Amino acid sequence: MKYHIEGMDCASCIGKIETALKRMPGVSDVELNFATETLELSLAPDAPTQASDIEKTIKSLGFGISANTGQQTVSAIDIDSDNQMAPQDKRWWQTQKGKQVVGLGILMGSAYALSLLFPAYGIWVFAIAVIVGVFPFARKALALAKTGSFFSIETLMSVAVLGALIIGEAEEAAAVVFLFSIGELFESIAADRARAGIRALSSLVPKSAILLDAQGGQRNVPATSLQVNDLVLVRPGDRVSADGSIVQGASSLDDSPVTGESVPVAKTMGDNVFAGSINIDGVLQVRVEKTAADNTISRIIELVEQAQASKAPTARFIEKFSRYYTPAVMAIAALIIIIPPLAMGGDWSTWLYRGLALLLIACPCALVLSTPAAIASGLAVGARRGLLIKGGSALETIGQVKTVAFDKTGTLTEGKPRVTDVVAFTQEDSSIQGQNSQGKDKVLALFASVETGSSHPLAEAIVSHAKAAKVVIPVASKASATAGKAVHATIAGRALAIGSPVYAADEASISAEQQAQIEALQNEGKTVSVLFDEQSREVLGLVALRDELRDDAHEGVAQLKAMGVRSVMLTGDNRLTAQALASNLDVEWEAELLPEDKLRLLNEMKNNSKIAMVGDGINDAPALATADVGIAMGGGTDVAIETADIALLKSRVTDMAHLIALSRATMRNIHQNVIFALGLKGVFLITTVFGITGLWIAVLADAGATVLVTLNALRLLRFKGAPPLVTPPKVVK
Repeated sequence: MKYHIEGMDCASCIGKIETALKRMPGVSDVELNFATETLELSLAPDAPTQASDIEKTIKSLGFGISANTGQQTVSAIDIDSDNQMAPQDKRWWQTQKGKQVVGLGILMGSAYALSLLFPAYGIWVFAIAVIVGVFPFARKALALAKTGSFFSIETLMSVAVLGALIIGEAEEAAAVVFLFSIGELFESIAADRARAGIRALSSLVPKSAILLDAQGGQRNVPATSLQVNDLVLVRPGDRVSADGSIVQGASSLDDSPVTGESVPVAKTMGDNVFAGSINIDGVLQVRVEKTAADNTISRIIELVEQAQASKAPTARFIEKFSRYYTPAVMAIAALIIIIPPLAMGGDWSTWLYRGLALLLIACPCALVLSTPAAIASGLAVGARRGLLIKGGSALETIGQVKTVAFDKTGTLTEGKPRVTDVVAFTQEDSSIQGQNSQGKDKVLALFASVETGSSHPLAEAIVSHAKAAKVVIPVASKASATAGKAVHATIAGRALAIGSPVYAADEASISAEQQAQIEALQNEGKTVSVLFDEQSREVLGLVALRDELRDDAHEGVAQLKAMGVRSVMLTGDNRLTAQALASNLDVEWEAELLPEDKLRLLNEMKNNSKIAMVGDGINDAPALATADVGIAMGGGTDVAIETADIALLKSRVTDMAHLIALSRATMRNIHQNVIFALGLKGVFLITTVFGITGLWIAVLADAGATVLVTLNALRLLRFKGAPPLVTPPKVVK
């Protein structure tokens, strides 16, 4: 049986549902996927449990459930009668949790206003807010208890709030309910955004394709209907609709969505193409080799889903502690009230008073606030610095990582090629070797003239460089292109062409010295374009381009090293480019990697320590989901940002060090808060049992612990970032 589950806001929801289902007779093989919101299970035919029982149990836990038919489903539990919208189409204030937060906020605001105008009535409004706010949590706590989860965080909240309400601390109880409701809402929003990343991946493949029949006729068909051996037409500017091989034509293709390759790749007959790649300048006929369900993008989607489903759920600290704390507190309070009067003839009213005081002292309000207060401050500081952290779990984990794996293109580098070298050749002297600036400017002007009008990234980089150098670009005529190989133009009656070194070797006369200079540039990881005269076959010059490192890449890597964090570069680019940049940064590296290769390497590294992955491309989505923490550059693709746990909105490599330092500071703050909350309560617990302190001291102890925890958490707002390096790293260009 397969179901669609709604309302799973964190990975711990999986445990609650599994615990409930495994207690039902005849139910087995329970598998829940948090990322896709799917539930699969086996139900014995002769079992007393019916499908309706399963649905009733899950709904009683506060989740929506509907039969999964393979299409997007919407559960009736989350649909308003007057607003028929799918959950992911709703704004946060339109959801059930959003309405609860808004309602509680209005109630609390009214209570504060009334308490100022009419002190005698303010407490009643606070009490109403407590009852309304705690009701769904208390109901869920009872349902969880019936299904085996006796001491959940909902139980902890109910005990804390109702205990405070009984003692008369309605205002504090209302505030705790309100803050907890906000936390639940944030988790729900974060979960929906994470799932949006998977939905965005599927949009990369065109919905339609141009199918060619045996007679050469063309017709538009859905891309999902393509079968193996079908022939499709891919025009310039189109996305490739299926994985396959080129049977006719040549072109440059932008494979960055799949491989991360920073420069378009020239492909011709016999070469493989990937679904989602962008065809730049040639008409291609492609034979389909994989159906839509098995193409590259579909595999990436599957990898993301599997990675998110297998990511170990980070149980919240308070929920773990509540398994022991809550039952222990309730048992001790009950014993304090009952045993002395029965066993020692004590006064019932005296010991009831002490038991209630003990319940208030032990009321975990401060403990409940200790973690979210620090997390909220940490998230606020991060947002102020351009660090979008999607929840407390990511903020907690990033400080524990020992290895940071960086994608290259758009992460350590700027993500676009730049001209690094211009070399001019003359007929008399084999090489000007960069000494004659006039010769270089003339060659650069010819390069820019031939490339003017081309939309190829390399051409745009050359033209931009020429304009920045303020050289005069002559007017070209008879411009044309040999798809995937060269561009041609006539300048002042001279037929010129720009092509790759391989193409130029066939069409022009390249001397040994010129070839040596080409190879020297290529060994530095640069892409080389050759300008030559098509009539005389004379080579006029070279332009070398490379996707250069970000300005702060050296400093960012050096800061991580100073903090004891290892850096590794993983890229789909060629080995020469990767080696040159990695040597410059002094980091380990792996090159020519497909998404599954990055996934394999990350899983190997995860065996030794926690690891973070930083990327910006669609191809990085599986790796971002697999790593303990996935981090996306803010200037990257929407898919990478949605899939990642954290986004660096300012796209600075140095922000990685700030992020780790913020996480470590937040965790220190949380540990201090827990010590404050438990230590202060522990002292007054003992004094209350022995009658040294009374109820008003208990109230003061509980309020004091809450104030200490809150003030300590606010200290995080002064966080300044990672400490600067004593000696700045040497930047090598």
